[in-house]
Amino acid sequence: VLPTPGAALLTRRHGFDLAAVVSASHNPYRDNGIKFFGADGTKVPDAREEAIEALVERGVAGSERGIGRIRALHGADADYLRELELRFADLDLGGRRVLLDCAHGATYRVAPEIFRRLGADVEALAVDPDGRNINDGVGSTHVEALAERVAAGGHDVGFAFDGDGDRMLAVDRAGTVVDGDELIALAALHLRAAGRLPGDGVAVTVMTNYGFHTAMADAGIEVAVTPVGDRHVLAELLRRGWSLGGEQSGHIIEAGFVPSGDGIAAALLTLEALAGGDLADRAAMRKLPQTLINVAVADREALDGAAAVQQAIAREAEALEGRGRVLVRPSGTEQLVRVMVEAPDDGECAAVAGRLVAAVERELG
Repeated sequence: VLPTPGAALLTRRHGFDLAAVVSASHNPYRDNGIKFFGADGTKVPDAREEAIEALVERGVAGSERGIGRIRALHGADADYLRELELRFADLDLGGRRVLLDCAHGATYRVAPEIFRRLGADVEALAVDPDGRNINDGVGSTHVEALAERVAAGGHDVGFAFDGDGDRMLAVDRAGTVVDGDELIALAALHLRAAGRLPGDGVAVTVMTNYGFHTAMADAGIEVAVTPVGDRHVLAELLRRGWSLGGEQSGHIIEAGFVPSGDGIAAALLTLEALAGGDLADRAAMRKLPQTLINVAVADREALDGAAAVQQAIAREAEALEGRGRVLVRPSGTEQLVRVMVEAPDDGECAAVAGRLVAAVERELG
């Protein structure tokens, strides 16, 4: 039992050809699937995954006899912990009171251990996985309980991981949830100041808050924007030779450490960036109010051809230029159109979203 980024790290360390992770990621156990990593530690391309799936469905000759052999890789968790210790060798967490939510998942042993090794006073929640309770009311998709515990006092900061440990959300001492946008901004400013931000750039997705872009522009940090998905973020980082990127949901990648989202490493990077300071005093960016509404439609693919909707989007985007933004896109899996608006205040945000939702419903509902 090891976080997903551990597989990416160990694949490279031991020279394996392939790694396979059985995981439901941030979902319930019944959604378990398989993640494949190639020899370079990155997720294999979609086409290769589909080819593997086709082989399995067709059946492989001789498979009734079994293929290969199974041998336990002893010390895998120690290897992963050693890599974390090497990366954060200069991080002293002495005196830090940290609360961790391990989602009854893959971080339940290694996350508390690395924080203790670095000197923190650690309390950990959701550390009793039984194979079925993963992400069940806990972890980064259910961060409310962690926020309440931190706000009640006794801890300086809290971190919530998802079930397979490749994403993380933070909670400051006031109980405020800090999402991936703010954490990436904090890390980017820190790494840039330390001369450790290759290319002086960062990659994020279309969902990233407009306030992030403003903060990075003010700091002279270039921002590349990708479609939603950590795979797209990583591809952009590798293409540009950059190292830092991620998503609002808490997937944070420092590619120089591991070419995968790593929730534990992201939490430690956050504390490194704070340099002994308080997360509640963060000032890396100012988040704009955001409204996201899912609109049920008959055909999500018809969005691009709906002239009236596209005109409405262009009109609202022009009115918000330099102050906010709009993003209207079809869901990748459901018959929904997602309408997102960011504006300087909640009232304008709601008004713009309302007009766009009405246009979508009128043309596509």
